[in-house]
Amino acid sequence: MFVDSHCHLDFPELYPRIDEVLTRMREKGVGYALCISVNLERFPTVLALATRFPNLYATVGVHPDEQDARTPGVSELVELATHPKVVGIGETGLDYYRLQGDLEWQRERFRTHIRAARKCRKPLVIHTRSAAADTLRIMREEGAEEIGGVMHCFTESWDVAVAALDLNFYISFSGIVTFKNAGALKEVAQRVPLERMLIETDAPYLAPVPHRGKPNEPAYVIHVAEEIARLKGVAVRQIEDATAENFFRLFRVSPPATEQAVGLKPQ
Repeated sequence: MFVDSHCHLDFPELYPRIDEVLTRMREKGVGYALCISVNLERFPTVLALATRFPNLYATVGVHPDEQDARTPGVSELVELATHPKVVGIGETGLDYYRLQGDLEWQRERFRTHIRAARKCRKPLVIHTRSAAADTLRIMREEGAEEIGGVMHCFTESWDVAVAALDLNFYISFSGIVTFKNAGALKEVAQRVPLERMLIETDAPYLAPVPHRGKPNEPAYVIHVAEEIARLKGVAVRQIEDATAENFFRLFRVSPPATEQAVGLKPQ
């Protein structure tokens, strides 16, 4: 089965038609999805989705772009992460692309999330944009390698990928890898070891080819797998199986005994 390791099903583009979205997801052989928290105000909705549907899981955290959002302390993040359907801390990290000025608050928020992840022993979901050097520096300074995690929606260079892999992190590719102008990223996808790779949609954003311009959804993660299989010269099923196994291992989710157990139709 396929697994969408990063999506935002609570966002207004998807939440009002959640049953339709999940039906299409099952029909395309996508067995699980991880619903990502971007702030504490929306976290109850994220957690409610994961609680309602057995094949959905959740994270807890505050996105670096959420400048006006309340930043939780370590103890609050740890407490919220005790719920059995919360499997990771994030989305957290640094983003110097959208925000300018003194961003020390962003760096301190990132440090708080890493400390919480280490304390509760749940992996990190890291966002980095135009901030790779500081992201990696803080990861090293805070001992992020002790708990590991995933560099989500990866768009950085091979050197950054190597540094993240050395820090015990997985690399996750989104629909961007299917874009014609993503030549450098395609080369990175060719080189990342399959045993350290995840796939995602980041839905409702970044719909892959052939759905560009439409709201993204978990069903479309298959197109990410198809492109990576093409780049690596392997069967799509190999990407499917490896990335699902990686997801279950990283987030300590027990895989189903059979695909029918999560309502997947035979392929």
